[in-house]
Amino acid sequence: MHPNGSKYWQLGYRFDGKQKVFSIGVYPAVSLADARQRRDEAKRLLAQGIDPNAKKQADEKVLQEKRDKTRSFRVVAKSWFATKTKWSEDYADTVWKRLETYVFPDIGDRNVSELDTGDLLVPVKKAETLGYLEIAMRIKQYITAILRHAVQQKLMRHNPAYDMEGAVQKPETEHRPALELEEIPLLLERIDAYKGRGLTTLAIKLNLLIFIRSSELRFARWSEIDFKSKLWVIPEQREAIENVKHSTRGAKMKRQHFVPLCRQALKILKEIRQLTYEEGNEAELIFTGCYDSFKPMSENTINKALRKMGYDTTQDICGHGFRTLACSALIESGLWSEDAVELQMSHKESNSVRAAYTHKAKHLDQRRLMLQWWADFLDENRYEMVRPFEFAQKQ
Repeated sequence: MHPNGSKYWQLGYRFDGKQKVFSIGVYPAVSLADARQRRDEAKRLLAQGIDPNAKKQADEKVLQEKRDKTRSFRVVAKSWFATKTKWSEDYADTVWKRLETYVFPDIGDRNVSELDTGDLLVPVKKAETLGYLEIAMRIKQYITAILRHAVQQKLMRHNPAYDMEGAVQKPETEHRPALELEEIPLLLERIDAYKGRGLTTLAIKLNLLIFIRSSELRFARWSEIDFKSKLWVIPEQREAIENVKHSTRGAKMKRQHFVPLCRQALKILKEIRQLTYEEGNEAELIFTGCYDSFKPMSENTINKALRKMGYDTTQDICGHGFRTLACSALIESGLWSEDAVELQMSHKESNSVRAAYTHKAKHLDQRRLMLQWWADFLDENRYEMVRPFEFAQKQ
């Protein structure tokens, strides 16, 4: 019995010439029968030359290590990752590779309950020091979400990742180069004069007309084109092509993107069909590679062609810059609603309620007129510059 009145079951014993005490348990939580059983187990260990206290400490250490492993950041990250069932295969692969490359080496095996803000900043700051500001920001977001999951699973009481806010340098927004509207006639002249691969020229001409994103264009399939309805429907996700990275990429906003096809775009697609459509080709790619019809056109093809035309794709214009060019002209014309332009650009609406209504409306009829207007505007600019507002007055 202790001075404070607590009662304990204990076993006195000698080991290596020293008097020791083995604590069996608290009375009456541990019954007499249980106490005798534990005493007998301790005596059996002593008979085998094993210190029961050392054995108890070793067992507790193993148990703690097992507990730590089940609560390690890596294990919790796997649990969190398993909940992200709506992520595309490409995006999920990117997230996990970033965790393996930048995060797990520093904190992957640490018990989440022992991590503090300083520990969490180690992998983030390493990425930042390397100049990977975008990745640093992303892994900070992943770590925060993973530890939020840990709190929800009652593996820790609070999330120290919240205190990383403001500790990471924000990456500068990348502005893609785009020509001024006055330079459209020269651009069209250079495209027409381009002596490279015919499919590349057609890809540039089509992309200028419909201004979709690079991956939306490169991984396009013939099954997405409805010539009768004059509509291209880019799916959320595409069928994977064996050994082709990111081939499942569809519309960037993770929902179907509708692209009305003007007369000029339909004419170009029919020309391309003569070049790349093959009955029975499972890949059914619209823009095939130079040497393999089962592989897509390279992501650098359009920019490489623009460089051959004399443009600096870091300063003058790049394939993505066609989007800026089109958006500028459509807005300057004063003919089209903001909703119609934003939907055709497939931009993310910051207001979630407005986004839901806008997406449902689609504004397809107006967008058909808008893309036909844009194509006609380009034709009008083939030989001399006509401002969008001026061309709008002629309609």
